[in-house]
Amino acid sequence: MFYLLLILSIFIILCFLYLAAIMPQLKKPDSLKILSNHRYYAHRGLHDNKSDAPENSLLAIQRAADAGYGIELDVQLSKDGIPVIFHDFTLKRICRTNLRVSELTLSELKSLRLFSSDETIPTLKQVLDVVDGRVPLIIEYKLEDFHCNVCKISDTLLREYNGPYCIESFHPLAVYWYRKNRPQVVRGQLSSNFLREGELSPALFFVRHLLFNFLTRPTFVAYNCIDKHSVSRRLCRRLYKNLSVAWTIHSEKELADNRSNFDWFIFEGFCP
Repeated sequence: MFYLLLILSIFIILCFLYLAAIMPQLKKPDSLKILSNHRYYAHRGLHDNKSDAPENSLLAIQRAADAGYGIELDVQLSKDGIPVIFHDFTLKRICRTNLRVSELTLSELKSLRLFSSDETIPTLKQVLDVVDGRVPLIIEYKLEDFHCNVCKISDTLLREYNGPYCIESFHPLAVYWYRKNRPQVVRGQLSSNFLREGELSPALFFVRHLLFNFLTRPTFVAYNCIDKHSVSRRLCRRLYKNLSVAWTIHSEKELADNRSNFDWFIFEGFCP
């Protein structure tokens, strides 16, 4: 009987610690109300990588804003510390060169073209000027290491921006930076089942199960829609009433299949 009570006690304590670890932000910032007027966010703009408006191009972003969709985009730093809009850390897939974004200055990056288009890599400043507050932005910070310079530098621009926006990142340090330095900004934790992609590490285990939430206290969780049955994600939404964002929705059918599981939808390849 003693051992049974001991095991039960340990189980209860572990459950309590788990629920405390995944707890998101409970008090919603006022800025979330404006953002929630938009449920659909164009993934890297309204893009087609075989067209004149490839992903994260200024033209794709402008087309999404003109169509009234919110926009999800990726931000990282050039070698000279300028926030630029680009998803991959390497330039190979999109610009056909075996270098990293962080290895080139803005001037050098501007000499490259996105896929076969005439579009160049835009800066965050250019995007803010083009969107001009017409639609909300989901800004994903790309961090390769434990330095949050991209958050600090980008935030100097965003402080002057009058339009609605929120931030998100796979890297908990970026989300924590905003909790500590800009708590009024809506912040999101990105996650997925990294095991499916063959990525194994203790850090990714914690991110997958949202176990860094006790540090970052995200306003929302953005999860790969393929993994909608994640226990931690579902508990955040059901138990804590946390906003849940789906990425990436590729069709009307996929959208219909996920409507009851998520609140916002990041989409590409069609217009909802």
